[in-house]
Amino acid sequence: MPTLVVDDVSLHIPECVTSLEAFVRWNEEPDFPEKLKTWWLNGKVWADISRQQYYSHLAVKNELYRVLAQLVRDEDLGDFVPDGLLIALEEADVSGNPDGTFISHEAFEEGRAKLVEGSRHGYTLLEGSPDMVLEVVSDSSVEKDYEWLREAYFDVGVKEYWLVDARKSPLTFTILRRNSKRFLATRGQDGWLKSQVFGKSFRLLELKDRRGNPKYRLETK
Repeated sequence: MPTLVVDDVSLHIPECVTSLEAFVRWNEEPDFPEKLKTWWLNGKVWADISRQQYYSHLAVKNELYRVLAQLVRDEDLGDFVPDGLLIALEEADVSGNPDGTFISHEAFEEGRAKLVEGSRHGYTLLEGSPDMVLEVVSDSSVEKDYEWLREAYFDVGVKEYWLVDARKSPLTFTILRRNSKRFLATRGQDGWLKSQVFGKSFRLLELKDRRGNPKYRLETK
């Protein structure tokens, strides 16, 4: 397979990476390109070659992480993990790093999700079905986030899929909840969206800082 160089990061995809299992093993290799976000999707390696934009991506994730991590810790709901956790969704033949993942205590206790120890670095992989997954959309991830992962997360039993698109104002904040056949967008009232997973309603606001730049506030009630 070819070598792709993006922003001085070299992405050489070994010829042996032809399955989800091989992709997971590749993640354990010392020369794996950790600076690039890579997925196993649709039977091939997908790489996000764009830099994460400051206001429409990083600032959004920072606010979501701040609120959700505090909520999960204060109420002892389980584990909320930011960008960096490798998940393997075997039933959907998908593996990669979501922007955020919540796994309840019940998911671990019931065997719906389990942590797998890597060969060199402790626990590095989550197998099974998280309760909630978060993706913040970038220009290069539109099809992945809106279509491929929406289908994959439903197929493996994810209860809620949170999507945030702040590339233009007003931002779009969606909580997708599952029914028997597909994900449906939660209906909001005054911007508030109810989460069955967390048992609270959330509203994501786009504001301005003192320099006139976008800033975000995730409210709960």
